[in-house]
Amino acid sequence: MAKLAPPVKKNQTIELHFEDITHEGDGVGKINGYPLFVPYGLPGETAEVKVIKVKKNFGFGRLVNVTSESEDRVDPPCNVYYKCGGCQLQHMSYQMQLDMKRKQVESALRKIGHIEGIPIHDTVGMEDPWRYRNKVQIPVGTNNGELITGFYRKRSHDIIDDMDRCIITDEVNDRMVEAVRSIADRLGIPAYDEEKNRGVLRHIMVRSGQETEQTMVVLVTRTEKVMGLDTLIDELTKNYPHIKSIIQNINPDRTNVILGKKTKVLWGEEYIYDEIGDIRFAISAKSFYQVNPTQTKKLYDKTLEYADLKGHEIVIDAYCGIGTISLFLAKQAKKVYGVEVVSEAISDAKDNAKLNHIDNAEFFVGQAEKVMPWWQAQGLKPDVIVVDPPRKGCDQALLEAMLAMKPKRIVYVSCNPSTLARDLRVLEDGGYETKEVQPVDMFPQTTHVESVAQIDLKVSN
Repeated sequence: MAKLAPPVKKNQTIELHFEDITHEGDGVGKINGYPLFVPYGLPGETAEVKVIKVKKNFGFGRLVNVTSESEDRVDPPCNVYYKCGGCQLQHMSYQMQLDMKRKQVESALRKIGHIEGIPIHDTVGMEDPWRYRNKVQIPVGTNNGELITGFYRKRSHDIIDDMDRCIITDEVNDRMVEAVRSIADRLGIPAYDEEKNRGVLRHIMVRSGQETEQTMVVLVTRTEKVMGLDTLIDELTKNYPHIKSIIQNINPDRTNVILGKKTKVLWGEEYIYDEIGDIRFAISAKSFYQVNPTQTKKLYDKTLEYADLKGHEIVIDAYCGIGTISLFLAKQAKKVYGVEVVSEAISDAKDNAKLNHIDNAEFFVGQAEKVMPWWQAQGLKPDVIVVDPPRKGCDQALLEAMLAMKPKRIVYVSCNPSTLARDLRVLEDGGYETKEVQPVDMFPQTTHVESVAQIDLKVSN
């Protein structure tokens, strides 16, 4: 039997009713059962759509005109929203964003993990879902002989030259980027040219402490020597007293990676400080530190709740990073063992433990899936294991190591619902039971969602 051709053709303009939304924020509508994915379409809307790509089983369209709007459609407050790839959800109400993220977690658990019937709570949101990012790293370019700063246009390395702010970034960071750009332009410091691998100033990074109001400026340059650098430092430090650190990172390589290997302090300290709850953290130019401390506190509070520590427990924190979760756990546990493959992060974790006078947390460099079996062979028996893996989820060997250790509880912090669901299936098949999951909106206006799951060892009858 001959296969039916798709019911639409490329460049055809059609009327489409949106029924659903993908985890990437695209509206989904169907023509005779044939799905079309359209950015910025919202469920319940009807719109004119131009078909731009046709495949055998699905196609893609471009929104031309919304003829019947959803009550959840809002005007994006950012003037470059439709050019920039940083945010994907500014066109929908915040409540719809939160609902969408909960459904994303629920769908992944059901379809990938085959886990249903457990509480998946409403997404924990923010009172003010703007200006939350405490870190910005923005490329520098040239337009008509003047320095410009701005994020890249979608799917390109062309800088958006009419971008004067980023409304999900801390306002202080915005002002610092503009100050560095303006002074560097006046001093004639040339921007880096990616195509020719020439020029000097590649990126401007700014980090700020939300609680301490301390600021770090990082100048990413192709060359170590920069004409006018002393004057730039002098102007910044005289005019902006909240700057506590100016760092130069040298990246001479022809690469898309932002930071190079060599970093040096130009002025002030190597670190700035910030606080989450009653824990203080030292943050260097290269430190991994959550970009939304307000929501991080909520995420960690839920992690502690699920860990249910009484003060006598042995806890392992796998993928511990700079010790952010470990130090919160240590306040309520007998002993915490943190493991992380990045040696610089472990060094930061040890320093942060000393900074907070915490002596019941130990940190080790290595792959958790290799270190944990060794710990087990030494007789270490954890009561609770906390994991906070990267987007790819837990290594299979780590899942097997956790199952072999048989802690009474596992708390899984995830930044990817799909890999969370996959790993929960392995743990459930190994004798554990997922009790509940709490999504947390760490990155408002984007499609990303964090979640934390409580997983208990099944009690045998």
